[in-house]
Amino acid sequence: MELRQQQEQLEAVTLSPHACRSAQTRGRARPETECGIRTCFQRDTDRIVYSKAFRRLKHKTQVFLQPLGDHYRTRMTHTLEVSRIARTIARALALNEDLTEAIALGHDLGHTPFGHAGERLLNELMPGGFAHFRQSLRVVERLEKEGAGLNLTWEVRNGIERHTGGEDAATLEGQVVRLADKIAYINHDIEDAIRAGVLTEEDIPFDIKYVLGRTKSDRITALVMNIVENSADDITMSPEMQKTYERLISFMFEAVYRNPKAKGEEGKAQETLRRLFDHYRRDPDALPADFQEIRLEEGVDRAVCDYIAGMTDPFAIEQFS
Repeated sequence: MELRQQQEQLEAVTLSPHACRSAQTRGRARPETECGIRTCFQRDTDRIVYSKAFRRLKHKTQVFLQPLGDHYRTRMTHTLEVSRIARTIARALALNEDLTEAIALGHDLGHTPFGHAGERLLNELMPGGFAHFRQSLRVVERLEKEGAGLNLTWEVRNGIERHTGGEDAATLEGQVVRLADKIAYINHDIEDAIRAGVLTEEDIPFDIKYVLGRTKSDRITALVMNIVENSADDITMSPEMQKTYERLISFMFEAVYRNPKAKGEEGKAQETLRRLFDHYRRDPDALPADFQEIRLEEGVDRAVCDYIAGMTDPFAIEQFS
């Protein structure tokens, strides 16, 4: 018996009845011979980690644009933190950790340079709009491997596409990633804001600290434990914890996300992307060869959007210059 089959048998007896088992995957768009060692979801994780889009995440903004310091989060470190939180929850609920990890590592592959400021700008410029979760799916289905895509399993693609907004993922593992993403970003944004001098721990309202605790570790533990204790047929927080989390989000929008000290460079970043978009729209022959086929098949705007969305912060600045 192959090692993969042994792992699939182990999943059958150890995972929750609600878990998604590797042997029951809906498969890939293009059928492939199975690996003798890795399950299908383990292969998907490897494909994502070895992709070019994943490597570019290390130079993409999370919240603070080009901060002076080595310890601010990037889109890469955010992704790794989401993966760790998601796997902790999945393990506690006896869900499929391999599927959870693959979704978590791939969920932000389509994020733009300059964080959500870049996303809002492309949504304004791109006919039909733009959303990073849809672009993440496009990266793994169309853009990676010179246009061939990564040919991931249906469950991983579904979890990536539905990790934020809209319908819940079809698997509980995908739903876990959705909440892990929220837990990760709110807590590391607090820590980065404190590091930047935009916020202090004392600024966080007492009613939030009373429920979640006073430190990043306390907050993450409280949220994770609450999800584990309240999840069964779906992945959810208790109504009281959900209310506290939403209160924390509102506080962060007021104190950080709309704070000029944190977001003062966003206008420059958006103007950079706007002028790049206009430049390549006027002169699509200047697009790299990889995007000329997209230009012919799907139009200039689609090709320009794909190119710019895939840029890192420093590369966008370099191209602008």
